Amino acid sequence: MAVPVAMPKLGMTMYEGRVVSWPRPVGARVEKGEVVLVIESEKAEVEIEAPASGVLRHLYVREDETVPSGTLLAAITATAEEPFDADAFRQQHDRPAPAPAAAPPGRPATAPAAAPPRRATEAPITPAARALARQLGVDPARVAGTGPGGRVTREDVEAWAARRRDLVPVADGVALEVPTEGAGDPVVLLPGFGIDVSMFARQVAGLATGWRLRGVNPRGVGLADAPDADVYDIATAAADIAALLDAPAHLVGASLGAAVAIELALARPAVVRSLTLITPFVEAGARLLAVIDAWCRVAGEASPAAVARLVLPWMFSPAYLAEDARRERTVRGLGAAAARVPASTLVRAAAGMRSWSGSRRADLPRLSAPTLVIVAEGDLLTPDGELVAEAIPGAGCLRIPGAGHAVTLEAPEAVGEAIRGHLRGR
Repeated sequence: MAVPVAMPKLGMTMYEGRVVSWPRPVGARVEKGEVVLVIESEKAEVEIEAPASGVLRHLYVREDETVPSGTLLAAITATAEEPFDADAFRQQHDRPAPAPAAAPPGRPATAPAAAPPRRATEAPITPAARALARQLGVDPARVAGTGPGGRVTREDVEAWAARRRDLVPVADGVALEVPTEGAGDPVVLLPGFGIDVSMFARQVAGLATGWRLRGVNPRGVGLADAPDADVYDIATAAADIAALLDAPAHLVGASLGAAVAIELALARPAVVRSLTLITPFVEAGARLLAVIDAWCRVAGEASPAAVARLVLPWMFSPAYLAEDARRERTVRGLGAAAARVPASTLVRAAAGMRSWSGSRRADLPRLSAPTLVIVAEGDLLTPDGELVAEAIPGAGCLRIPGAGHAVTLEAPEAVGEAIRGHLRGR
């Protein structure tokens, strides 16, 4: 009897994976537990073991192809001679997960403080899909198409609507995407500017063994609702998090997510058990604002891959960027995340950052939650993290040598170990 090998879902933030290599050829004998496949996901390569012993009978996905989690990749049969119908096996076992949200095309963001209006989708869409989208109240511009040439199909719209039903309401007419994993005391993950909770992908597995993780994609990111507003302000983002909580929680925020964590801890201290602030700021410097402005502009005019290449040198250290394969893998991962954050969301979030910048510096001594600040030695964008730690009573500070601003991706083990240690101490 044939055994399927499918693209796994490794953690709450994995939506798809890329086949890097098949170490064994079709027809080769494989043993259960032997590495049969190498995939790339969440900006890292992962070895996948054979689920059974037998013969690698058929490959459905070749090297360098990217497919959703659940997609059938290969079949293993006990022997090379047993009857096997490849097409029938695919129909039985191919279960790709719904595609994640894609950012709609938008016109150039000419003014960082003003959100560009969204325009109608430019992606091709079948008539049946368009009719169903109208019936379900789905904006087809936010649906990733899986048909030929990226065409949005009826099935794409149905899958989008099904995933939307899992969103969590936080305000009138606003619901957020909140992937959850693990069990135990609640830990809320708050991503930085222009990215979703996939930035914590390398920490999720270690944290989910002891805590209940809730990653929050904020307004306008991924499937989350994107209210029409000029500004997505930090206070509203903090109120959204408070609305999600059914018990006091540990907050882990990076960069802009750290600003949201600080705001919530000041406004609603009773709901915050501890703070982990990664590359935080309380006043956005000129370099950070310039990079953010360029980010907004490029997102409105070019592809997600172009956005990824723009931000890459500002996010990582020279040592990290020097390795070609790792750099290109990171570009692909950042590009996939950028595709889930439209230019309009970036501009609104940038306006919120500007309005919050400098407003809470004098209030840091009022923070009462146990706090750990993680700073990166090579951080070009928020270099004042140690000053933030000094201003918070009793805060610990961990400085990670050499790493750049995207320290959760560049030094994932060190960040994960630090977070776990801080949470255990609570």
